[in-house]
Amino acid sequence: SQCIGCAEVRLARGYGDQKNIRMAAKLHACILYLVAAGFHAAAWMGSSQFATRRFRPLAAASQSEDELKTRTEILLFNSLSRKKEPLKPLNGNKVSMYTCGPTVYDFAHVGNFRAFLTYDLIKRVLLYFGYDIEHVCNLTDVDDKIINRANEQGIEVITDLTRKFEALFFQDLEALNILPANIYPRATEHIEEMMEMILGLADNGLAYETDDGSWYFATDKKDGYGSQLVDLNWDEMETSERGEGEMKRNPQDFCLWKAFKPGIDRDDCSWESPQIKRGRPGWHLECSAMARKYLGDSIDIHGGGVDLKFPHHENEIAQSEGFTGKTFCNCWLHNGFVNINNEKMSKSLGNFMTLRAACPKPQQVRAYRYLVITSQYRNPLSFTPEVIQASEKTLKRIDKILRQIDDALNEARNGTNDKCQPSPLASSIVPNALDNFEKALADDLSMPRAAASLFTIVKAAENEFKNLAKNDSYELDIHGLRSAKSAIVQMDNIFGILYDVPRREGSDEDSPSDSNNVDKIPDDVLQLVSRRTEAKEAKDWDLADSLRSRIAEMGFEVKDVKDGEPLVSRLT
Repeated sequence: SQCIGCAEVRLARGYGDQKNIRMAAKLHACILYLVAAGFHAAAWMGSSQFATRRFRPLAAASQSEDELKTRTEILLFNSLSRKKEPLKPLNGNKVSMYTCGPTVYDFAHVGNFRAFLTYDLIKRVLLYFGYDIEHVCNLTDVDDKIINRANEQGIEVITDLTRKFEALFFQDLEALNILPANIYPRATEHIEEMMEMILGLADNGLAYETDDGSWYFATDKKDGYGSQLVDLNWDEMETSERGEGEMKRNPQDFCLWKAFKPGIDRDDCSWESPQIKRGRPGWHLECSAMARKYLGDSIDIHGGGVDLKFPHHENEIAQSEGFTGKTFCNCWLHNGFVNINNEKMSKSLGNFMTLRAACPKPQQVRAYRYLVITSQYRNPLSFTPEVIQASEKTLKRIDKILRQIDDALNEARNGTNDKCQPSPLASSIVPNALDNFEKALADDLSMPRAAASLFTIVKAAENEFKNLAKNDSYELDIHGLRSAKSAIVQMDNIFGILYDVPRREGSDEDSPSDSNNVDKIPDDVLQLVSRRTEAKEAKDWDLADSLRSRIAEMGFEVKDVKDGEPLVSRLT
């Protein structure tokens, strides 16, 4: 463990020779794999042991009071105030963060994973600046959609469905190099806490029971409801719940507890107590109950997609503050949609793509991570084959310069070309880029600016090798290249793109709702496309034309894209 800790510190600080950096990267990947694998095993066994285990990935070191006072101020756009505000944790160096997790009845789609990558970005930035984070991400394992899917498929035990998709979800998180939360609590293991909140809200005059045994939140009794994260037009507002009866006092009231309905509900998805009749919790209640159990009455950050502002997050605020009488969350962060064909990607619209279908190859998974991480998290993001291919090309560029630097550093270690010389790259370009990088992170996670800082270094390093290619007697700036490599590795603590994508078990071919499966291109066709690209770069036009003809004979066409990877599609 001492070796692992030492290697991770060297990686986090962005220095050390290539052997140490690679060792740290491999050890860090192993740590994440073992954590995820351990949790998955427990999930499949149905154990709650791991549901309460505290993971601490890349935890920040303890800091003195002087260090706390001089820490970089981080500005975040707070959906509650509708403006950027400095992060002010309730408990000094420790940040409590709750994020909305998946409903585990199907594969998560790439739009869902934008939210999980945004959570990852927030955590990495906070860890980078020295904060310690307690992160809770829930698993919704009781829901109308889960019950319907289990009934449709004739599944006798509903956990056979939910545990399956839990495990697949964690595999996808690992594939995207997402740091795991400290805890992933399941809704079904926190029924008692939810019942406690219902009865407490009733005592406070904010919840009522209907004749069938359901419970509702009385929205007209809660000051400020509908104006926290949104500004509702009450005259135009309709009921906020699907399939609710006429027993609600107001159309705006939302369900806390759904009474058991014979022929619709299931015995393995229902609970009761002396005060609450047989039924199951409403969707919104689980997050309030689990956030309170693991993080306390008030938390620092709550994250989710912009579509969750209302009703889900607005209802969380009403429930939590109605129960405790305290501010529930100080900073609400919401990421934008992922759009496909200029329309929000969602399962309800039927236009979604799972990560496994949209990004079947490891390099495409890395490309999707890069695409999301380098975007402005609050803005919509278009998902197309072209943008994924552009991201792949960018990653190849980064990988190439790192290989070139490695080769140059290895040659220098062998006793050549390691002369001490003035280095503008080390003394000016790299420090300025790192300074701009950190300023971008602290300004509401301005990742397009952060990416620009990364490529300031990449371009400067590339220029070194271009100069060498033009002049064999040119002496590489070894000190500058070493500094550039160190800075890129340091920046990757945020980007998280320098890793080997682990193999994911299973397939999404049995996903009943994924009708947008990618038309996969055979490997031999891709190899010809790669050879054609190399021929074009070498200006061997005859060979390039010949390879294009061979690709066409195999049933595919190649379309060249300016400053991007060629597009390959099947001939129709």
